[in-house]
Amino acid sequence: MIRIFRHYLSSAYIGLFIVEFLVLFFAMYWGTDFRFFYSSSWYSTDYIILSSAIFAIVTTISNIGLGLYRRSLSWDDYHLLPRIGISFVSALIVLLVIYYSFPEFTIARSVLLYSFALAGVGILFCRYLFYTYINNSDLKKKILVIGTGKNARKLVESNNEYIHRGFKITACLNLNNAPVVVTGHKVISEYESILSVVKGFDIDEIVLALDDRRGAFPMDDLLDCKVHGIDILDLLTFYEREKSMIDLENIYPSWFVFSDGFANGGLRIYGKRFVDILASSALLMVSWPFMLIVACAIYIESGFKGPIFYKQTRVGELDKNFDVIKFRSMRTDAEAQGAQWAKENDSRVTRIGAFIRKVRLDELPQIWNVFRGDMSFVGPRPERPQFVDQFDKNIPYYRKRHRVKPGITGWAQLCYPYGASEEDAVQKLQYDLYYVKNYSLFLDFTIIVHTIEIILWGKGAR
Repeated sequence: MIRIFRHYLSSAYIGLFIVEFLVLFFAMYWGTDFRFFYSSSWYSTDYIILSSAIFAIVTTISNIGLGLYRRSLSWDDYHLLPRIGISFVSALIVLLVIYYSFPEFTIARSVLLYSFALAGVGILFCRYLFYTYINNSDLKKKILVIGTGKNARKLVESNNEYIHRGFKITACLNLNNAPVVVTGHKVISEYESILSVVKGFDIDEIVLALDDRRGAFPMDDLLDCKVHGIDILDLLTFYEREKSMIDLENIYPSWFVFSDGFANGGLRIYGKRFVDILASSALLMVSWPFMLIVACAIYIESGFKGPIFYKQTRVGELDKNFDVIKFRSMRTDAEAQGAQWAKENDSRVTRIGAFIRKVRLDELPQIWNVFRGDMSFVGPRPERPQFVDQFDKNIPYYRKRHRVKPGITGWAQLCYPYGASEEDAVQKLQYDLYYVKNYSLFLDFTIIVHTIEIILWGKGAR
């Protein structure tokens, strides 16, 4: 793992990203050679290099947006060919807009055809090699887990659903004859020292996953391992690195103060506000025709008399309430019985509402909330006061997510499907805390690009 601006990225996927960027660049470069195989090209070498760079940049951003470099991708959600197909179509649309807006960059349609064909073949070949060799256990970080209880079992099962995980649990060490809950992994109960186990299994890293630390703690043994060059992590750091979340079960109050992060003041405030205005303005310029169509469709469906927009009180930064604005996607009597969670296939949702919720068009009027300063473009999802009061009573540290402004899109929305229960709120809070702790403009940009996947894939919508 590599940490860039406090956000963890997989070194394996960074390598894949670089290789595929080069594949895309040379797909355009060699696509020109295919087009002019029997004739002289009317493009200069400098022009082809520039066109190849534009092609590679646009298509790579589209690939990122479709989740092709998301390390939390599972086999169930992989769908490589559809993702590549949608990514290429999206990239083609953007390229045509660029060519129309800047004719000096125009490239022949036949060259584009050859380029996308070569790019498709090249990316499929790269993916075949990547998934064939990347899960070789010799290439993974070997981890020794200290503990055999509930925390250890949760750790060894983490990331099991991922296509690739960058670590391998080599063994679990039983400390103080604790109960053994871990299954499917080697459990070591008799050993001379922790360092001897580390040397015997060629361990790269130790993760502490004890259920109870009140017993004898092997401080000297662990210090020997650290001096020997072995990294030692606690569960919070491990989950933050490997799952990009903060594990609520292992947080202690002083951690918020003494951990790195949670520093969002100073120039960061002005930088974030600039990005909010810039991103919202860009979204408005692109989306206003769709917003106009949606407004007309809602008005027609309601018999030319129902409201197009609706306002709802939400909790914002520092627990201050504000009115969020959305396109109305439910019947006007949807909450006659009081506040309710949105359910899957909710009968209160109108036909137009079902579509705009699926592609997230109902969220677009929140652009006005961003301009007013109630929200950021990126941040935790704003919740209703009734639900916040309920969560605050039952979920520890829930209001810590209100240290930043809520957002139209956010890290939790990317990493976890639509929340419709208290259990879902717990899971989403872990990702929200990761965002609050590790906020940077780089993370905001990452989230904005990955939001394409939510829109085009209909991920988590209800």
